[in-house]
Amino acid sequence: MTLPATPPLSLYVHIPWCIRKCPYCDFNSHAQRDAALPEQAYIHALTADLTQELRRLPDPRPLHSIFIGGGTPSLFSAEAIAELLQQIDQLMGIASNTEITLEANPGTFEQQRFSGFRAAGVNRLSLGIQSFHDRQLQALGRVHTADNARRAAEAALQLFPRVNLDLMHGLPEQQTADALADLQQAIDLGPEHLSWYQLTLEPNTEFHARPPQLPVDEALWDIQEQGQALLQRAGYQQYEISAYARQRQHSQHNLNYWTFGDYLGIGAGAHGKVTHADAAGLRIERHQKLRQPKAYMQALTHNSQRHWVSDEELPFEFMLNALRLYEGVPAALFQARTGLALSTLNRALQQARDKGLLSDQQDRLQPTHQGRLFLNDLLEYFIESV
Repeated sequence: MTLPATPPLSLYVHIPWCIRKCPYCDFNSHAQRDAALPEQAYIHALTADLTQELRRLPDPRPLHSIFIGGGTPSLFSAEAIAELLQQIDQLMGIASNTEITLEANPGTFEQQRFSGFRAAGVNRLSLGIQSFHDRQLQALGRVHTADNARRAAEAALQLFPRVNLDLMHGLPEQQTADALADLQQAIDLGPEHLSWYQLTLEPNTEFHARPPQLPVDEALWDIQEQGQALLQRAGYQQYEISAYARQRQHSQHNLNYWTFGDYLGIGAGAHGKVTHADAAGLRIERHQKLRQPKAYMQALTHNSQRHWVSDEELPFEFMLNALRLYEGVPAALFQARTGLALSTLNRALQQARDKGLLSDQQDRLQPTHQGRLFLNDLLEYFIESV
């Protein structure tokens, strides 16, 4: 009997420390309190964690991509990142063309450190610029200056074959001209990939408790429309809600998320998703690691919460990812990734099409322009749709 195929497998590594917690950040990040980070202890825990996950993996698969996120992973030394990648290579094997992304903060920029990350094997750097205006950076609680941002971006583009610059808009008291100037400076630097997204006030953040003065909705629409036009003129293709690339230099790791691929999550607070295929079909298991770094390092092999995703949850989970993509996904991917027949969603699909939120193409699940603008409205059709 031939079992259903399982998706590509990526690896997410979470390094939770940062210099200072930003007031808008709802990620699992923890301000560095000691002069030295516990690099060796944490890498030991990551190695034990990955070993445990691989024992549970139902079928061996090549490693599609690696993403080292945070927090601020660039707080770790180049030697520590090299050791981490060596451990991953020994346990899983890293092919020469595997995309290996490291998130970095311009506030941690040192030429030697960045060169060390490249020598360690990192081939894609994602740099958290956020803004090129000192006043905006101060309002966001960032530890770097506009000059730090420019110098770090220039160095990254010299050292790494692929670079993403991360920018935010809709910042406190930001004018449209300021937002577009930020975007133009990023474009002028010439990265192949830009992440450009609106600041939102997330629960359990300082900004949510004490909201700053943000631009009104009309100004936000204006920034979005003019910014997208600017990016298009500069040759950037929008392929996801907040992701833009030249020469189709898409983030392979994020594409695997958005096409409902699998990923192991290791590190404090990391999430993962693994598909199990057997004679009964596909089952999807999610896992989440202990959030507190100290507890995570102490637990080693008993550091996860796990649950099976129900058939009722799967359509929404799939669409939540796939419909973020500008071009959507082939309709056949729904059954390939979930094990459910697409016909179980006929009513929801037709309702979304009738509202003009989903393309009429029968062989593709693709949001319309209106669907991209009102994505939450589109996704509501797939909550408990089975």
